[in-house]
Amino acid sequence: MGDELAPITDDDATIAAALEDVSVPTLLMSLVHLTGSTAILDELPKPAGIFLNEVQGFMAPEDQQVVRARAVEIIAGFRDGGGVLPPPPGPDELRTMMEVLVAGPVGDEYLGLIMEELGLDGDARGLSEHTPADDAVVAGLPEGFCALIIGAGMSGLLAAIRFEAAGIPYTVIEKNDGIGGTWHENRYPGCRVDVGNHFYCYSFAPKDDWTRFFATHEELRGYFEDCADRFGVRPHIRFGTEVVQAVWHDDDGAWRVELRSGGVTEAVRADIVVSAVGQLNRPKLPDLPGIDDFAGEWCHSARWPEDLDVTGKRVAVIGSGASAFQIVPTIAPDVERLTVFQRSAPWMFENPHYHDEVGEGVRWAMRHLPFYGRWYRFLLFWPGCDGGLPPMRIDPDWPHQDTSISELNEATRQVFTQYLLDQIDDDPDLAAKVVPDYVCLGKRTLQDNGSWLAALQRDDVELVTETIEAVDATGLRTADGRHHDVDVIVYATGFHANRFLWPMDIVGRGGRTLAEQWGDEPSALLGITVPGFPNLFCLYGPGTNLATGGSLIFHSECQVRYVMGCLELMAEHGGAPLEVTQQAHDDYNARLQDELATMIWSHPSITHSWYRNDAGTITVLSPWRLCDYWTWTRAPDPAHYTPG
Repeated sequence: MGDELAPITDDDATIAAALEDVSVPTLLMSLVHLTGSTAILDELPKPAGIFLNEVQGFMAPEDQQVVRARAVEIIAGFRDGGGVLPPPPGPDELRTMMEVLVAGPVGDEYLGLIMEELGLDGDARGLSEHTPADDAVVAGLPEGFCALIIGAGMSGLLAAIRFEAAGIPYTVIEKNDGIGGTWHENRYPGCRVDVGNHFYCYSFAPKDDWTRFFATHEELRGYFEDCADRFGVRPHIRFGTEVVQAVWHDDDGAWRVELRSGGVTEAVRADIVVSAVGQLNRPKLPDLPGIDDFAGEWCHSARWPEDLDVTGKRVAVIGSGASAFQIVPTIAPDVERLTVFQRSAPWMFENPHYHDEVGEGVRWAMRHLPFYGRWYRFLLFWPGCDGGLPPMRIDPDWPHQDTSISELNEATRQVFTQYLLDQIDDDPDLAAKVVPDYVCLGKRTLQDNGSWLAALQRDDVELVTETIEAVDATGLRTADGRHHDVDVIVYATGFHANRFLWPMDIVGRGGRTLAEQWGDEPSALLGITVPGFPNLFCLYGPGTNLATGGSLIFHSECQVRYVMGCLELMAEHGGAPLEVTQQAHDDYNARLQDELATMIWSHPSITHSWYRNDAGTITVLSPWRLCDYWTWTRAPDPAHYTPG
């Protein structure tokens, strides 16, 4: 894992060969660190623009070669001069570097966030190291204080790493037999991340040897396993254990948590409970008559059996969302026949690098060039940051609300539509099935390298858009009267996304239950704290899923820092319980819903979406700019809380 700069001993030819593989805009940033001056940026060609997954900055090939040639000279000089870096760039120089890299201005409100993300001076968020404030926090908490974290996925592991560094006693409860959460549970063919994994990793634990730009579940699971060992949290994890119930007791200001493992239950005490169970961890099966009558093999995509072999079989995949989008192209060459049942077509955008392996040159740069990995992370972050919000905001004066929500959204729709049509030779019958009938970007938009539509156009693959009416022993019957005989059914039908913390029973002050208080509209201040439930903190809670860009790891790092700030408040009051006020919660939730009402996900053309509950209310998504959420979560406002 990253940031340890290896000495350069390669000859010029080896260096030149490695640089053929790298991101030239990112290489420019390393050259500034090597020369100690941004003057090199005036000497060489610069990036011309930026777009998601476009890592060469739209630079002409000849301009890229000019930079590479000069870079060989500078790197060789650095090698021959003893490998000593000059003084680091100052704040003004760093801003110049940012703006050159992204080929545009970087607003003042983003500077702090980006400097923290870059982490040029180390772990700026204090997520993996002991900080001076930790001693005061621990000293202010009562003797015997302990935290209970539910879940050893990405966010639960993150909280554990922070508590470990701070010296706060904790236990992690994990229902599975391993670490990784969604990357432990989802093992279906083709499963991979859809955020560039040089950004989809902890800011304090970069990895310089990813084998793919969009890693598969095996490599991601391995990354989180490595982090658990590297930061010493594995001994604190209880595997194969579930939280059944957590009840708040006012008499001693603590939670009583009922655990179940192997059929045996026990009760433990916890001063605080951190829920890190995620939003997409309880599979949802469709409500179909006869679903239990099927005599063949079946599974939900998130519970793919290790021994399930679909080779040479007739397979039905129900769904066309993110999981099906990865499963179908992967298994299509191996099955006898594949039938894909689609309720609504997905919007997608081109990413030709989605399945690409990371070349050795990139890995060489990550290991040897100063801060190459950090600047590459920023290059991935910036176009997926808040630039995705404008085409998702409804313009009430836009006259074509039946097809789009604004002029910018309409332009996006046309580009995405043409991308689809170009892959199917303008086949009108197939176009009617694969071009979505709802506004562009209104549901989860998928990254595509052509594999989805290539699979659907195979002779042994059929896309069915007729409604499934029932399941029976030998297959499925659709509304047109057809019966589809299959050997295997894969339900790629999503999760109970709006049922946060379910099926746990969480009982707060006065015997109120979280399930009753939330009903179908869960809400929390910043997605983290809930009135009536002292010392309960949610990570990846209501209203925090990202649908415009960014990374859930970034969001979780914001939330964990906020939780640590809440512990500081508790310590200042001698460890007294901390509860968010109803007013602070309600004011925030009102702002959240007002903002969501201006966004594309609330458009009337969106009739089926896991972003909404059954009443059509959006409860899972965050409409906020990342820079705003980052600002709001840097520290809790004491006025929002009532200690005691």
